[in-house]
Amino acid sequence: MADLPVSVTMGSYIFHIDANNAFLSRSAAYRVNVLGEKTDLRLLPSVVSGDQEKRHGIVLAKSISAKKYGIKTGEAILTAKQKCPGLIVIPPDYGLYVTASEALMGKLKQYTDRVIQYSIDEAWAVFDGCEKLYGQGQMVNFACELKDKIKEELGFTVNIGISTNFLLAKMAGEFSKPDKVHTLFPEEIERKMWPLAVSELFFVGKATAEKLHRLGIHTIGELALADEEMIKAHLKIPGEIIQGYARGEDLQPYLFTHEANKGYGNSLTAPVDIVTKEYAQHVMLSLCETVGMRLRNDRVKISVVSVHITDYEFRYNNKQMQLLTATDVTEEIYRAASQVFEKLWDGRTPVRQIGVHTSRVENNTGRQYNLFDLQKYDRLEALNRTVDKIREKHGEDAVFRAGFLKSNVSHMSGGLDRERRGGVTLGIDME
Repeated sequence: MADLPVSVTMGSYIFHIDANNAFLSRSAAYRVNVLGEKTDLRLLPSVVSGDQEKRHGIVLAKSISAKKYGIKTGEAILTAKQKCPGLIVIPPDYGLYVTASEALMGKLKQYTDRVIQYSIDEAWAVFDGCEKLYGQGQMVNFACELKDKIKEELGFTVNIGISTNFLLAKMAGEFSKPDKVHTLFPEEIERKMWPLAVSELFFVGKATAEKLHRLGIHTIGELALADEEMIKAHLKIPGEIIQGYARGEDLQPYLFTHEANKGYGNSLTAPVDIVTKEYAQHVMLSLCETVGMRLRNDRVKISVVSVHITDYEFRYNNKQMQLLTATDVTEEIYRAASQVFEKLWDGRTPVRQIGVHTSRVENNTGRQYNLFDLQKYDRLEALNRTVDKIREKHGEDAVFRAGFLKSNVSHMSGGLDRERRGGVTLGIDME
């Protein structure tokens, strides 16, 4: 990923490029262009959905035709089928999505080295010093040509928003879809952005929109002109941020200032309720495998391990443990997680989800040994790193613990499927 800019120069144009219905579009394009299918799912009521049998049965992406039935991203697939009985449902193909994402970023880098990837299907591209060479009209023409090249060469459509800062470019890219180019320059804010519903503003989620509605604020323009002290009193610092966005202020530093990872964790929603200690231990060990690998990859150690569980009635509970010394060894993280789980679970109540999280991250500078763990720790640390290298070279399934031979739990799981772990998702969640 390119270095994130602190500022842009005078005369710069910023493009926000966002793949339209990315998951569905890419799956549909692959089926038509590679597999030779005659039916284009983009033209029919269709969705991409997780596995209903594994409790991931929600709509991940939808076609325009499906949207006309009132189907929404994130809703249960059973609800979506009730709205549209003939709905076509296909599984996600995250490997394909990552490949398409890499192709899109590669195409953008053919035109500028200042490409900032925001998620698996969107990015900004900065074109410096263009004001004197190209007018706004010519940059719009160039964006249209780029959009058409992406469609022709990669097989999916994008929206491109153009402005002189990151926020306005993104907002422009969210205007009418698909396969469109829009501008949103500072002088266009009042006309193009202020009449929009406040829920359309970047960083404003459902809960925030409801708070604003209770204050009598329904449009972006009303938020921009609202009393600053009132907004701050009800929404604190996030309120200041979104009011600045409503006025067209840039996303920085809030978007582009990413602190070092303050914690590493994973969770798993089990395909069937967890009712035995053995099953729970397999789940936690698989989670600790991925957490430990991430710690070692980032060359950090942690000294706090926490576990959360959600039972079959969606009741949530968590506890944590302070370690004597910081570690990146999977076995030590798992041992701590098991001890915490023992205190959390009554041994009877069915568990739906288990999560393992680590915190108090330190640079991997060494370890305070005691007389009894020196030899054991050195051996485990060396073994972990050897296993990491083998998995990196030959795949995650090249090495796994014997305990998983007869288990229905993946030996490395949690959070994202292995294909999805290769994607990029940088986002902000204020809800």
